[in-house]
Amino acid sequence: MDSRFLGTAELTETPSVAVVVDVMRAFTAAAWAFARGAEKIVLAGSLDEALALKARHPDWVALKDGPPAPGFDALNSPGRLRSVDLGGRTVVRKTTAGTVGALAVKDAPLVLCASFVVAEATARLLETRGGDGVTFVVTGEDGRADEDLACAQYIARRAAGTGADAAEFLRRAAGSRAATELAEGVRQGVHPDDVELCLELDRFPFAMVAALEGPLMVLRPRAVPAPSGVRPSSSPDSRRS
Repeated sequence: MDSRFLGTAELTETPSVAVVVDVMRAFTAAAWAFARGAEKIVLAGSLDEALALKARHPDWVALKDGPPAPGFDALNSPGRLRSVDLGGRTVVRKTTAGTVGALAVKDAPLVLCASFVVAEATARLLETRGGDGVTFVVTGEDGRADEDLACAQYIARRAAGTGADAAEFLRRAAGSRAATELAEGVRQGVHPDDVELCLELDRFPFAMVAALEGPLMVLRPRAVPAPSGVRPSSSPDSRRS
């Protein structure tokens, strides 16, 4: 499998397959939203768009980065979301990097959104695509975020059938600037368990597929069966702690 690793700003053409990676915290929090029962996640291009969609759909749950703000119901934090009941709900969200990266490749035939918590399921889904080249969009720090690059490289190796020791990739993520800022409370809207939850490998057995549904870019979970003899660690509705 031919893999490229690009920052969002480096995208010059629409890839055939894109994996958009945001470990801390957009696509870890998204996986937790699905684990807490969310039906789908609408990716908004701006905070104003998210609020406008929320106004048209009052039953939707609006989510953002940073501190609480009027009109928003939840924050981009896996530690906070794991105690929220989202059964059957639609989440509309705008984040600093993850949603931007996904919207940048919205015309790609296949868009996956990934983090360590869905790494193996994402890799298995890529395996089913055969020989297609894959563009990994490293969303953090203009494509230089080591936690996102480490996760992307790990998924690429798993999808290619290359042996990969997850410990080294997780170590890089744990030592990243984002992890340090979250742990030290530099970023707002943080739960004390966010870094630990972002570094949980393969917690969920589903991949996350984004696609245009009318004018909206919508993210949904897609179950990926484990190889024969391997028992999944959890399901989208399990581990509700």
